[in-house]
Amino acid sequence: MSLRDRLPLIDHGSVDPLHGFVDGAPGWLSATVKFCSRCGARLDVGPIVGEHRDRAACKACGFIAYINPRLVVTTIPVTDDGRVMLIRRAIEPGYGAWAQPGGFLEADETAIQGAIRETREETGLEVEPLSIVGLYSRPQAAIVVVAFEARIIGGEAHVTPEALEVRPFDPAAIPWPEIAFDTSIWALSDWLRIAHPTLEVDLPDRGFHNG
Repeated sequence: MSLRDRLPLIDHGSVDPLHGFVDGAPGWLSATVKFCSRCGARLDVGPIVGEHRDRAACKACGFIAYINPRLVVTTIPVTDDGRVMLIRRAIEPGYGAWAQPGGFLEADETAIQGAIRETREETGLEVEPLSIVGLYSRPQAAIVVVAFEARIIGGEAHVTPEALEVRPFDPAAIPWPEIAFDTSIWALSDWLRIAHPTLEVDLPDRGFHNG
């Protein structure tokens, strides 16, 4: 089976309504880009020569403040006996709900390095990412999430400042109603479609969410 045949390309979240968008970005994010980071003058939103859409730009120095999504790097750690390791989140958003370990990529690391670091910080486990399960866009949260299937190669699972609990789940026992984010549901369901194609699961239909 070729890589192209492994999983259909689905643009998760593309049909969700983009509520509260201002100047092409979520209102909460647009509100943080008001002043030039180069000279401190106020930014004005409008047409810019050479740009295909309105941009926030500084009339004083010419700086253009591009508002781009942030990259969230995550892993789906799999035990030797085929169970998936999840964390019960100790921080918002999603406090008390389950998700795969992950977080924002730092500017001085690769996506794989970031995924390994975030997994270590949140679970105590050392992992080796093996393949990309999928990429998931959430314009409402201004994020793109990458999920790697990962092999556990060391460490010991334990509670961390970001995880109330770290535990493995059998593929058929993933607690779908208690999963924190839509992006986690998409990643875990895509992983199941790859690793356990004959397993049928009843995914929750939760409508519009913020994860």
